[in-house]
Amino acid sequence: MNLLVVGSIALDTIETPFAKVGETPGGSALYISISASYFTKPIGLVGVVGDDFPGDVIEELRNRGVDLRGLQIINGAKTFRWGGKYHYDMNTRETLFTYLNVFADFNPAIPDEFKSSRYVCLGNIDPGLQMKVLKQVRNPKLVIADTMNFWIERKYDELLETLKYVDVLIVNDAEARQIAMEPNLIKAGKKILKLGPDVVVIKKGEHGAVLIIDGTIFTAPAYPIESIQDPTGAGDSFAGGFAGWIAKTDDISEENLRKAVIYGSAIASFCVEDFGISKIRNLSWDKIQERFIAFRELTRFEIK
Repeated sequence: MNLLVVGSIALDTIETPFAKVGETPGGSALYISISASYFTKPIGLVGVVGDDFPGDVIEELRNRGVDLRGLQIINGAKTFRWGGKYHYDMNTRETLFTYLNVFADFNPAIPDEFKSSRYVCLGNIDPGLQMKVLKQVRNPKLVIADTMNFWIERKYDELLETLKYVDVLIVNDAEARQIAMEPNLIKAGKKILKLGPDVVVIKKGEHGAVLIIDGTIFTAPAYPIESIQDPTGAGDSFAGGFAGWIAKTDDISEENLRKAVIYGSAIASFCVEDFGISKIRNLSWDKIQERFIAFRELTRFEIK
């Protein structure tokens, strides 16, 4: 398997100042897998849903080259559900409800065929579950992981233990500050490097992303979106684009990590243009390349 993805799969209810959608497919594993599928195949997906999860989405994943032998479908049970409301600036989000359902007992069992995956991308699930995954895989070339404030607050010690086995940590600015207990983002990133990861990527929403490697800092801009519809899943889409590009090229050099940040940013910029997975499920390689080039033009200048 080229890329292993482990994370949540959900049905989300999302409300913004402009619209509301109910029970739209989401979850970190879904966003990551769809985004990565534009770059690499096969992808091994490990997650859990109830038998109420839309069958057409599962079939679409198969058609994208996602191997679903690690997807548990629990008959007679309900899929994980989350509801959130965004305020006018779209940066502030309020969780309205969380129903774990089948996800409450999720125990990621990695199929034998997935255990030798070269690349592993862990969605923002319980760090204890992330560690269970890492104990089952065999010497991956690169482990990419995400986390969230919920786990930082409640399972900080477990997270620190897991970070010792992570190569690339992808977090947003608030999460980076929270992990490092440091208000300055650059200092926070450097502190996180000392916890285990070789690479830290800090997402700053509408202000872009920062790649921090020992001795190197690379800043990528955000694509200027005139109409943001829904920020849900943008971070996971970023992770999917990032991981997908790395798996496609099989190159973890600094130069290629920079490209991965831009591809991740490109996919994330599409994600926010519509609700849920609606926009990222209908992309093409040409559209992704056009946006990649647009990102390059945003930072291109000449000194005379």
